[in-house]
Amino acid sequence: MSSAPVSSDSPSPSERTPFPIAQGRTKGYDRAAVDDFLARARGVFEGETGDALTSEDVRRAAFPLTRHGYVIAAVDAALARIEDAFAARERETALADGDVGGWVGATRGTAQEVLDRLTRRKGRRFDRVGALRYGYRIDEVDLVGDKLARYLADGEPVSVEQVRSVAFRMQRGGYREAQVDAVLDAVIEVMLAVR
Repeated sequence: MSSAPVSSDSPSPSERTPFPIAQGRTKGYDRAAVDDFLARARGVFEGETGDALTSEDVRRAAFPLTRHGYVIAAVDAALARIEDAFAARERETALADGDVGGWVGATRGTAQEVLDRLTRRKGRRFDRVGALRYGYRIDEVDLVGDKLARYLADGEPVSVEQVRSVAFRMQRGGYREAQVDAVLDAVIEVMLAVR
């Protein structure tokens, strides 16, 4: 019985990786890009490099998709933990520097800005894409927006993980993705600031 040749980008059975490898036709995050980013994040966090990296940078990290890449969900879970660690350090640094008022003021300002947007009339909370283009489903975004508005206004329980994992279906003429994503990022930023 002959074995099939292993391609150069395919993991060998004995190769040890920090994350599971996507199998079959499923694509995953480019392994080299993820490894480079994680090495940079570790170096910054441990003070080994002079690079600047914030919790927001971690949250916005994006990687190309490739065959035999790292399983997306596994990398995303690790990035969430790294973002939490950076956010906690940023909060501690601000408080240790005696900038409690600035920290609280900035967080409160962001929360109010988001709340103002999320309490707009349904169907008009975000810009829409053109009628022939696809954007996020308006009803789904508004439903999530209502829940997040209750969190910000009344403290209704919502976890950071719930916000990170929210996903919307697409519709023609839907909400502009970049705007919705920016508001979700701002909600996460507020949640991590008050943790």
